[in-house]
Amino acid sequence: MKKRFLIIIQLFALAAEAALLLGFALRDTDSAQDAVAVNEALQSVEADWGRLEGHGNRTGLAYVVLDGAGEVLYRTEEGLSESVNRAVVHRDTMLDIESGGAVVGKLIVFNDSAEALESGKRAVLLAIMAVALVQWGICVGYGIYLNRTIIRPFRQLKDFARRVAGGNLDVPLEMDRGNLFGAFTESFDIMREELKKARLAQARANTEKKELVAKLSHDIRTPVASIKAASEVGVALAENGRIRENYSQIIRKADQIDALVNNLFTATLEELEQLAVAPVDMESGELAAMLDSADYFGWAEIPPVPECLLQGDRLRLQQVFDNIFANAYKYGRNGRQGEGEPSGEGKIHVAMRRESRFLAVAIEDCGGGVDAEELPLLKEKFRRGSNARNREGAGLGLYISDYFMREMGGELLVENGEDGLRVTVVICQSG
Repeated sequence: MKKRFLIIIQLFALAAEAALLLGFALRDTDSAQDAVAVNEALQSVEADWGRLEGHGNRTGLAYVVLDGAGEVLYRTEEGLSESVNRAVVHRDTMLDIESGGAVVGKLIVFNDSAEALESGKRAVLLAIMAVALVQWGICVGYGIYLNRTIIRPFRQLKDFARRVAGGNLDVPLEMDRGNLFGAFTESFDIMREELKKARLAQARANTEKKELVAKLSHDIRTPVASIKAASEVGVALAENGRIRENYSQIIRKADQIDALVNNLFTATLEELEQLAVAPVDMESGELAAMLDSADYFGWAEIPPVPECLLQGDRLRLQQVFDNIFANAYKYGRNGRQGEGEPSGEGKIHVAMRRESRFLAVAIEDCGGGVDAEELPLLKEKFRRGSNARNREGAGLGLYISDYFMREMGGELLVENGEDGLRVTVVICQSG
């Protein structure tokens, strides 16, 4: 409805401009003087001939009175034609002045059609400028409308898609059914929810797989150990060399089975530690952009970063900060993610300190923290605090972040702060 209204106003403005231009093009440019006023001026001059020093202009016309020799006897104002030749060029009206039946001079009435034309041009130009100003205002308003209804929602979709592609499925996409992307936005958020469900299902399946592998490894090791023990007894008691060799073969195969089971169990539990980490020298100032990117809700005030040279993997550091802020959003005291600004007690506190060999970045939420006995468990695989019972998650964020920091020569510290859980990222300085 708003778009249709703006288009209608724009069409009216264009029609007004066209009407002004057409009216000016069809304007009557007749430069004829007012005959009545001219005759009145002539009669008044003839009546006052011989005493023009006391003559007064009673018509409002601009004119000059010349004698028979062409000398100026009277003028109403300066800047008028004061000769016959000048009057002809300017297309002024010239009349003979008679006195006593003889022509005694000339009356030159100034032709003001050029000034009138210029005045008309200025009026039309001002009118067109006013209409153009209205059009400009309409264009600006329409641009704001397009930005609010199309461009800004599209950018939100773009940022949302980037977060989803990066694996952040916890932040919902805000929906505004009043813009053109309303239904599309809802579909995107449904996609996010389904992906999140699939991710959680995958995490549960991985956990169940690891539990199954651990159980099978235990169940397989027990009979294999029994077989090996019995075979060792057989080797000790066998007198026949061939029988002893058979028992030895059984022992070797039992050892082979045990090694295969151990390899399978170890590979399953360590599969998350196959992520490559490649630390390089980097300026500490780059941390500000990383923290700002991780804090996509803007709940934290990022302090100035001390200047130094760090040793880190930019990609992995970004993942570490993303994981920490995602947890802060999830477990902060405001309680729900992605719904506007947090309350004063829901802010995220960020502090930095530079030590001799490290730069420490402390990030603290306001969720009240966890029990002291649970703190050492938070960095373990698939372990979560008791405050996470009603929150979705797989318990891998701090585990992976801790692995990344150790691979970069740094450390990840988890402790209870004044208002909530404080996670400190300790980054090693270069050199």
